[in-house]
Amino acid sequence: MDIKAITTAPPGTRTDGPATASWTVTPEPFDTPDATTLRRAYYAHVAGRYWKRTVTEAETDQGLLDFPDEGLVPPAGLFVVGRIDGVPLACGGIRLLDRTTAELTRVYVDQRARGTGGGAALLDVLEEAGRAMGAERVRLDTRSDLVEARALYARQGYREVPAYNSGPYAEHWFEKRLV
Repeated sequence: MDIKAITTAPPGTRTDGPATASWTVTPEPFDTPDATTLRRAYYAHVAGRYWKRTVTEAETDQGLLDFPDEGLVPPAGLFVVGRIDGVPLACGGIRLLDRTTAELTRVYVDQRARGTGGGAALLDVLEEAGRAMGAERVRLDTRSDLVEARALYARQGYREVPAYNSGPYAEHWFEKRLV
């Protein structure tokens, strides 16, 4: 995918990426058409890698029901969409676990845009949102097979920590101090 740079972004947004790509990441309700398409793509991607096969539409529907996103709304949560030239290609969410701890979830960059700075742009905006919510640290869990995600988190200053939850698919836990 040939990605052209966005030279401007609306006030209050952040952009990031190499000279060939510029990301605009903004808050967006998780149930808009673009956000829904990205959440479905996220679920199909992670489930497909886990099951080592293509995921059906019905399985994606069920996955979204089994793992709802209602906690990703202000004031204790946020969902964001990342775009290049107005095209929605990434998403992510953050929610408070307690007064000082936030958790990242649904971090996804469309494979056509991987390697263009989208993951870092998402994390920058989500971490800033966590700070604005009063979080002093942000945590996340992920799986062993999501090696690219684990590498992104390590590059962005996250360190592996002991398990803080017992999620059915959690195999690695990360944390980053925000203060």
